[in-house]
Amino acid sequence: MRILVVEDERRLATLLRRVLLEERHTVDLALDGEKGLLLATSGTYDMVILDVMLPDVDGIEICHQMRNQGVMSPVLMLTARGAVEDRVRGLNSGADDYLTKPFAMEELLARINALLRRRDRPLEMETQLCVGDLKLDLVRHEAQRAGHIIELTAKEFALLEYLMRHPGQVLTRTQIIDAVWSYDSEALSNVVDIYIHYLRDKIDRGFSRSLIKTVRSVGYKIEG
Repeated sequence: MRILVVEDERRLATLLRRVLLEERHTVDLALDGEKGLLLATSGTYDMVILDVMLPDVDGIEICHQMRNQGVMSPVLMLTARGAVEDRVRGLNSGADDYLTKPFAMEELLARINALLRRRDRPLEMETQLCVGDLKLDLVRHEAQRAGHIIELTAKEFALLEYLMRHPGQVLTRTQIIDAVWSYDSEALSNVVDIYIHYLRDKIDRGFSRSLIKTVRSVGYKIEG
């Protein structure tokens, strides 16, 4: 999983990064609110660990902006405050859980795992995905746009499903390879570009609006 840690206490941020790397997560750090806001709203993370008290932009505002921009990655808030009203503000801004400092790393990891399980559980129950006028039937293995059936290969279907499970989120080529090609050693970033081209020919060509967007130097996203 790719996790963003937004924490201005450098020692704690470094410790969190080391612990998460040992758990085989990919970790990015932001040591201030301005950088944290930029990264958190990019939609490229599976989870965000977010300190409330930050310079420039506080954690409440970062979480609020994430949700306003459609970024639904789970958010675990870290706070040195123990007041109920502060925890309520965090949860009302869109956070999924909170942890009061100081905390044990074992509890942090348990909360992360619980949030990731909770995030994945609804996806397993879905039978249809929709983005705009594009529908993907996961049971019949069928794609339709504006009522027109679209023939897809197995790999095209898997790529489209991954994009549609993260609507509005920018997905990097590495994330796409990991999810769709399962670390296939022959799958390079240009393979992603080729299959995105295949999908565009099938689901965007001939329609007035393109659903698949290129985010320069980052990756791709799908949005209605």
